[in-house]
Amino acid sequence: VQLQAFGGGLVQAGGSLRLSCAASGRPFSNYAMGWFRQTPGKEREFVATISRDGRNTWYADIVRGRFTMSRDNGKKIVYLQMNSLKPEDTAVYYCAAGTYYTGSTVSAGYDYWGQGTQVTVSS
Repeated sequence: VQLQAFGGGLVQAGGSLRLSCAASGRPFSNYAMGWFRQTPGKEREFVATISRDGRNTWYADIVRGRFTMSRDNGKKIVYLQMNSLKPEDTAVYYCAAGTYYTGSTVSAGYDYWGQGTQVTVSS
């Protein structure tokens, strides 16, 4: 499956952005999806995951209550709605697809990765 992430940009602290990740190729509903982020010099960090059917989501503690992940299997797209953004949310955000039904909080649980989209939050 091929993944294309988009929607990043520059936003002020307290603002919102919605990231999207469009999939093509194999049936989208076969994959749980995840969002990760990475800053220079640091390892890729888990942000959120959603199950194949969209009924179950799980978030990193640092974003829970501010970020919401959702998916539309008919459109083959997942979203990450990010509210109350903080400067420490600045990173390149990656979407990923994996075959675990409920998703995974570790990068090794994913088989396919998008190219990443930059999110910059100014103070």
